[in-house]
Amino acid sequence: MHFASDNWAGAHPDITANISAHGDGFAASYGASIIDKQVEQRFNELFEREVAVYFVGTGTAANSLALASVNRPGGVSLCHREAHVIEDECGAPEYFTGGARLHPVDGDLGKINPANLRKELKRFNPAFIHAGQPMAVTITQATEIGTIYTLNEIAAISGICREHDLPLHMDGARFANALVTLGVTPAEMTWKQGVDIVSFGGTKNGCWCAEALVFMNPQQAKDLPFIRKRAAQLFSKTRFIAAQFDAYLNNDLWLDLARHANAMTGRLAQAINASDKIKLAWQPQANEIFAILKKSDSRKLQDQGAVFYDWNPPHSADPIAEDETFIRLVTSFATTKTEIDHFITLIKAL
Repeated sequence: MHFASDNWAGAHPDITANISAHGDGFAASYGASIIDKQVEQRFNELFEREVAVYFVGTGTAANSLALASVNRPGGVSLCHREAHVIEDECGAPEYFTGGARLHPVDGDLGKINPANLRKELKRFNPAFIHAGQPMAVTITQATEIGTIYTLNEIAAISGICREHDLPLHMDGARFANALVTLGVTPAEMTWKQGVDIVSFGGTKNGCWCAEALVFMNPQQAKDLPFIRKRAAQLFSKTRFIAAQFDAYLNNDLWLDLARHANAMTGRLAQAINASDKIKLAWQPQANEIFAILKKSDSRKLQDQGAVFYDWNPPHSADPIAEDETFIRLVTSFATTKTEIDHFITLIKAL
């Protein structure tokens, strides 16, 4: 019963098969191969416009290089207080931008509150050079606590960005999980709501090592080739990342995998709702569950083979009792109903 992370799951068989299929023979390197170009065109079709696509190896690299591409002297990127970029990337965005800072913005359920964003932007008076200057806003979709920005919420944030001439970046490590919940197209969730740059994740949803940095305006990415190379993220054999995306996007496999992961979370959430021993911290909207239970019950579940992480409660969460713990459960494309049902049995036995 593996609920620690969707990063623990392996790669989907169709994706590993496609990597093997492109392992023989010779192909142009550094993004110039036929399959690289085919996948770039697939991204154009996916987003319903010409985009600039750059493959990288990790989501941290995608997020960090996205912010590096819009860097300014004394630059500051605004993000949610508990966003992955500020909490879980070990200073990589600051490192790759050469010292640009991340500035936290509060908001319930892991989402930037537009009113709070306006308030925080007012702290940066252009006449007061000591504070630096805003250079971007970044949102996480799905959020770090498994919730999802609605289209209207994205549009509200992008509207503020436009007022301040700031690009809007979307950390889409779980892009597919958010997309299938909303039931919209990639275009509708991004540039049609004012998103400028997307970190398009595949690794958490069945790929082996495939992330893409997507610029809705190719001209905005004119320096990205040099930034990516300098950051050691220009792979010589990019065909193997392209091969993953080729299989991932074929016949909407990526959406099917996300639907399955989300459905497994829904199945598990129903059981937790019915239990008097464990309770949801909030209703899940993608493939992550956050729950509260007695520390002793948490140990019982783990002793019986359930794998999950204790988690730091968000700053906006209600306090929990001393004998309670806050946990995260993540499902993936590889999660089975058998695993879920076994875990449900353990919950009922607490």
